[in-house]
Amino acid sequence: MSRAFALLLAFSLATAASAQSPVTGRWDLTVTGGPTQWPMWLEVSAGTPPTGRLQGRYGHALALRGLVIEGPQLRFPMPGGAPESEVQEFVAVVTGDELLGELIHPSGTRLPVHGKRAPVLSRVGEPRWGEAVDLLAGGLGGWTTRGANNGWGLEAGDLVNTPPSSDLISLRQFTDFKLHIEVNVPPAGNSGIYLRGRHEVQVQDDYGKQPDDRGMGGIYGQVSPTVLPAAPPGEWQVFDITLVGRHVTVVLNGVTMIDRAEIPGITGGALDSDEGAPGPIMLQGDHSGIRYRNIRITPARP
Repeated sequence: MSRAFALLLAFSLATAASAQSPVTGRWDLTVTGGPTQWPMWLEVSAGTPPTGRLQGRYGHALALRGLVIEGPQLRFPMPGGAPESEVQEFVAVVTGDELLGELIHPSGTRLPVHGKRAPVLSRVGEPRWGEAVDLLAGGLGGWTTRGANNGWGLEAGDLVNTPPSSDLISLRQFTDFKLHIEVNVPPAGNSGIYLRGRHEVQVQDDYGKQPDDRGMGGIYGQVSPTVLPAAPPGEWQVFDITLVGRHVTVVLNGVTMIDRAEIPGITGGALDSDEGAPGPIMLQGDHSGIRYRNIRITPARP
């Protein structure tokens, strides 16, 4: 056997082993820290070396460095910029579709991590749509806040947020739907529309800028628009968003920015990581003042 062929065979075997690794794929994670729990998300891809991304509690998904896979086990240092810690290691072992692990701090503190393989959320055929629901028809009676600071109110039918405030969460939950929502973003304003409480459509003052996965209309850190038809700050803008399974279409001011793109996983600030469950509409309120109106949602029929 020639040396070149031996090297090629070894590379092929390593690649095949990596592709068959039980840890590859996407994982919906929950971290427990004392009385508090929060979601994270992990994606591990086959390769030599393997690659991956981690979505921490906040921020956007970050590329992994130093990812090591040994059979059903994996470990890596937390990526720079992750909010959990500057220096911290993630270790876990996979059994079937379950992941058990820990976040290990240099001080010795260990936070347990439980994960399950992320659902595919495939759909067969086109949805059958039900009746549209006005989420502001009952005022704020159909909403609750994520925290104690409630800066939300209604002014002449407009939903207005005045900082300091918390995120606003609909009491009703949804699976697949079409959402019509109008936004008025002040100069340098920043907010977000969370689909099922897990996937943030970014809302911010991006007039004249290029499309970006962390810019207006992007699924924050996960899906980038192809165009950015944002209007100047202070003008009313119209979103029409369709979410079916994992696939999202985002139309802003009559222009399709994202067309049936797959959302890989949760975004920062998500309520939980249970991607297979219904969830609410959540409006981010902890960044800046914002105005919303005409919030209508059309759920898919079972």
